Amino acid sequence: MVLLSVRDDMAMRALGARLAGACLPGAIIYLVGELGAGKSTLARGFLRALGHEGSVRSPTYTLVEPYELPAGQIYHLDLYRLADPEELEFLGLRDWLTDNAILLVEWPQRGAGVLPAADVIVTIAYDGTARHVTVMAVSEKGRQIAVALAE
Repeated sequence: MVLLSVRDDMAMRALGARLAGACLPGAIIYLVGELGAGKSTLARGFLRALGHEGSVRSPTYTLVEPYELPAGQIYHLDLYRLADPEELEFLGLRDWLTDNAILLVEWPQRGAGVLPAADVIVTIAYDGTARHVTVMAVSEKGRQIAVALAE
């Protein structure tokens, strides 16, 4: 487990970039935290670090934003507005689960029972104006990512 303190949006984007640098193809990363905690900000840093140059919108209304990058396909999901986990099947979840694709999933609890298990769970909690971030590995791939992130 990696415990971090993040003071502002710039530091959250930098953490996202570090996570991207440590990430492995095929990883599933859950982003957990209250509204406004910094999940999408972390995802922006992640995507920018992997070469995305355009805007990075939170997929709150679209549920998923795909990114074709040199590192592979990245799917940024925001399940906050998901009415039923089964909707993930209609959106194409099975098609996204490839050896090279990475899934960044906000509000993963809304996809319970359909969403595959995470390799890494990133939990972001408020601490005044700063944030406490916990990165927990829950698979062997996740352990490798956490070790690389801690270095």
